[in-house]
Amino acid sequence: MKRILDVCCGSKMFWYQKDRADTVYMDIRELEDTLCDGRKLEIKPDVVGDFRNIPFDDNSFKLVVFDPPHLVKVGTNSWLAKKYGKLNENWQSDIKQGFDECMRVLEKYGTLIFKWNEDQIKLSEILKIIEYKPLLGNKR
Repeated sequence: MKRILDVCCGSKMFWYQKDRADTVYMDIRELEDTLCDGRKLEIKPDVVGDFRNIPFDDNSFKLVVFDPPHLVKVGTNSWLAKKYGKLNENWQSDIKQGFDECMRVLEKYGTLIFKWNEDQIKLSEILKIIEYKPLLGNKR
């Protein structure tokens, strides 16, 4: 039984175990490329899907990982865009939809792990557009 869902798995770079039997790895894209420094980039999700419309039933997972793209200002074909993805001009709506979808597929009393980088968009901006408040995190 799959109990964990990573809705933006990318290349699974922060996972210690990249092929867990209890986890569904989802991303909106599949990609194999060589980055400018020669490293190979592989994005091979189990499910190709959009975090704004997660293709699973309500209350399906005990743990959902949401690490969406966090860059707006990045070249379309840059290694940053390839590795991390890119937000579009409607990012506020996209992120809100993503949170709503993650909460929909999460079991009652399940856990959502949200990972964010504040380089271009501060966490305070994210917290203004979502209905959910974190229990813990880095309060920089």
